[in-house]
Amino acid sequence: MAGKKDRDRKRARERYERQRAERVQRRNKIRQRAGIGFAVVLVIGLAVGLTLALPGGGSTKASSKPTTSHSASASPSASASATPSVSTIAEPAQHCTYTKSGTAAKPVSLPSASPDYKGTYTATINTNLGKIDINLLNSKATCAVNSFIHLASAGFWDSSQCHRVTTQGGLYVLQCGDPYAQATKKLTCSSAAGSPGTGGPGYEFESENLKGATYKAGTVAMANSGSADSNGSQFFLVYKNSTLQPDYTPFGTITSGLDILQKVAKAGITCEYSSDPGDGAPKEKVIIDSVTIKKT
Repeated sequence: MAGKKDRDRKRARERYERQRAERVQRRNKIRQRAGIGFAVVLVIGLAVGLTLALPGGGSTKASSKPTTSHSASASPSASASATPSVSTIAEPAQHCTYTKSGTAAKPVSLPSASPDYKGTYTATINTNLGKIDINLLNSKATCAVNSFIHLASAGFWDSSQCHRVTTQGGLYVLQCGDPYAQATKKLTCSSAAGSPGTGGPGYEFESENLKGATYKAGTVAMANSGSADSNGSQFFLVYKNSTLQPDYTPFGTITSGLDILQKVAKAGITCEYSSDPGDGAPKEKVIIDSVTIKKT
């Protein structure tokens, strides 16, 4: 009997180590869900003789796909040892390249390849909880801003909802930008194709403004699928200083409405997108009625 118990404990420990390695590997990818894109450190204590039983999951969503069609689990998640991405775009960019990729979650054309790189812009995300005002960093992330203005002007995000919020592990963001997350839908944290968090605009573009990038409260950045050229429509709003590798294009700064994000985060989640606690669909529903752009 004692021998059998020893073997069972050994198998349990081996199983735990495999599960932990898989979680770390998943965590070291961004889920643009895109998102979101995200590098989170999870410390887990294991009692002797016990096996770890946490929900699995971690399939990436479209705009930050650790494993889906369009990157998104923006989920920002990058390993501390990962090599930071390097942008090759000279800013302000006078030419942008947008490459068709996948199927758009909502019909929309490609942005212009010739951005208004000299302009200064602000954006307002009009939500059911109030307005979130953003100063767009056009001189530092011209192509991301150009795409954001294009999608906003096309009503791409109208009547959609922010599908992901993270509240633990050093990552504190609200992720939005996928029309699959329709305002009337109940978010279920599914990773199936066509589920909220798996959608994009049908094109991708290269990252920018990564050198020395940090993600303090108020930062607005692109979610991606884990590669430097996989930005799409999903983006995340940082409501508390977060620890991330400089792999996500910062393209805006929140000037008002940060309290809205903090309220949503405080309400918690309804379901989990992965095995990471506090990473899931917001319990407090955030509906984007429209995004308006103003040239200043």
